[in-house]
Amino acid sequence: MAPQLPPPVQSCPDLLFIAGEHSGDQHGAKVIADLLTRRADLNLVAIGGPEMKAAGAQLLFDLTRHSVVGLVEVARHYDFFKGLFESAVSWISEFAPRQVCMIDYPGFNLRLAARLKREGISAKGGGSTKVLYYIGPQIWAWNRRRRFRMAETLDGLAVIFPFEIPYYVDTSLQATFVGHPFARQGHELPVRYSPSGPLLLLPGSRRAAVRRIYPSMLGAYERLLGEFPDLQAVTLFPSEEIRGVLESTLQRFPRAMRALSLQAIGTGASGRAAITSSGTISLACSLSGIPGCIAYRAHPVTYWIGRALVRVGSLGIANLLLERPVYREFIQGRASPGRLSDELKRILNSPESGMQAQDNAQSLLSCLHQPQAPSPADWLLEQMDA
Repeated sequence: MAPQLPPPVQSCPDLLFIAGEHSGDQHGAKVIADLLTRRADLNLVAIGGPEMKAAGAQLLFDLTRHSVVGLVEVARHYDFFKGLFESAVSWISEFAPRQVCMIDYPGFNLRLAARLKREGISAKGGGSTKVLYYIGPQIWAWNRRRRFRMAETLDGLAVIFPFEIPYYVDTSLQATFVGHPFARQGHELPVRYSPSGPLLLLPGSRRAAVRRIYPSMLGAYERLLGEFPDLQAVTLFPSEEIRGVLESTLQRFPRAMRALSLQAIGTGASGRAAITSSGTISLACSLSGIPGCIAYRAHPVTYWIGRALVRVGSLGIANLLLERPVYREFIQGRASPGRLSDELKRILNSPESGMQAQDNAQSLLSCLHQPQAPSPADWLLEQMDA
């Protein structure tokens, strides 16, 4: 059944944010809080998640509860996403927000931008609504020709990695570097390094991906307990839904369950090492100077198609930015409990691993932080006033 989006509490919304994943919800919440600090009169609405709602936007629909990734996973939920897509188009057409700010989530958002132009709703289509994009799709990894379609449908693009700007110089799309949220002054990372802390097991925020990789992480942890019997572990969860997935998986690993605790993201977790998924949390670990490795499993069909399309040699952003293996990557069959535990044993037995991770963190911060760059809120306000 297609979700019905409620009308805005206040007429004439200034900005509609659209984010489909927990990380996008968190990044969007920071922008919303920043905007409302500068302009308390702004009327902000969101298709996103609880973080955006808490920051001050009217939440039209919690899309983060339906976060999936991969062609097979999306196909399974096709009717739902099609219904939501049509509801979003109708809502934007009826209530005409001054701007739509799409946050990452390109499979949905780029199609929506094209539809808004085709129906004459967006500014590029002759309408009144500017369509902006924050945290650009990873065209540097695959399908670089998307940039030309983006230039036809978007009014502005804000990117979070400085190396992304050159990819758009041959288009009419104005790309602006606004800094990475993790590198902005005053931002508190969701994890911290502690040489005497527990092991962090961080399987991510998507249900299907968590179900695939968390058993390997738990299996690795149980193996580690044989050599490090006092090693505690913590797993962070972004939502109660993911917490349920973690708890059901833990039932199959009684030894790990006795020594491991679950903790909500944002509660100040610290660790001495980490096994992390390849998403946003891996960059947070890298910037915190936590040594570790990346583990990930996709649906076999999704992985096979990805192997044919992706042009980069690493999944981890830290590895790409520094052009060296900050974290060793264990993907698909290589993400076995044995291989993961062997890598963690090497790290835990190496006094130099923590110092090397701290050096990598400083190098990463230098890549991501440019004081002269505008903030995302600055960028949106400039677009609004243009």
